[in-house]
Amino acid sequence: MADVQRPRVFVARVIPDEGLAAVSAVCEMDLWDGELPPPRSELLRRVAGCDGVMTLLTDRVDDEFLDAAGPQLKVVSNYAVGFDNIDLEACARRGIPVGNTPGVLTETTADLAWALLMAAARRLPEGDRYVRDGRWKTWGPLLLLGPDVHGATIGIVGFGRIGQAMARRAQGFGMEILYHDVNRLPEAVSSPLGATYVPLEDLLGRSDFVTLHVNLTPETRHLISDSTLALMKPTAVLVNTSRGPVVDQPALARALREGTIWAAGLDVTDPEPIPLEDPLMGLDNCLIVPHIASASRATRGRMAAMAAANLVAGVFGEPLPTRVPVPA
Repeated sequence: MADVQRPRVFVARVIPDEGLAAVSAVCEMDLWDGELPPPRSELLRRVAGCDGVMTLLTDRVDDEFLDAAGPQLKVVSNYAVGFDNIDLEACARRGIPVGNTPGVLTETTADLAWALLMAAARRLPEGDRYVRDGRWKTWGPLLLLGPDVHGATIGIVGFGRIGQAMARRAQGFGMEILYHDVNRLPEAVSSPLGATYVPLEDLLGRSDFVTLHVNLTPETRHLISDSTLALMKPTAVLVNTSRGPVVDQPALARALREGTIWAAGLDVTDPEPIPLEDPLMGLDNCLIVPHIASASRATRGRMAAMAAANLVAGVFGEPLPTRVPVPA
């Protein structure tokens, strides 16, 4: 097939070869190879005239973007499970399908959430700094004490695939498992996981560990705020691997500083990256990592293959293997 006949696509970042090879084999691919996302003006320039685009969470897809791309645009493939960077209604108005990468991240994200929970509870970053700073002089009975994880109560907010994966991990630690979700699951689903549905207020008040696994919506923005943090135990640990704006960051900083809760582990912040002057950055009881929940080699490769499959299907007018549902 001659290059002039190949669909033109723009890929907004270097992704694993499992995706790039599949796209470049059948498309004329323009790849943004910078470490940082393309600036907005460059993004709009590069998508002009494309038949398909592959975006990341850092790339806002809205009417301005779609106008810049042009009426020939056939598909937007998002290299992510989430799609809050995409105006789905704007795409639907123009008949442009949107793809994402669901399911593939579940276990890897739960692994990272569990690692944050354990590391924050047992103060691993503090311990590492303590050793590297030359402060380790002897064993001490009161040195870096933290809460037990085994036998504790975990509250899972959002009980979809990742929330349920967290429940399976909690079972192995003999934990009492509470969950809250907008949709209460049938007992046939929750009972084998040992999970009990409770209202959010009860979950926050009873849990030693609270882990967040909700989509970002107007209802979940700042779900964790001054008022909800005040319901939590002063010994509680908060973990967030969902989206940064689910947590009111200034409120969390106050809660950690004043002892309203004991510690936090965050994979996501608002904004990203978190500014160095953010109050959370100066707190030893707040562990922050750079949005790496899906960062295993195998998972990122599978994400790339799924995103490529959506992109290729879309530019050739075929159904997307994993299409985001059209808004009602």
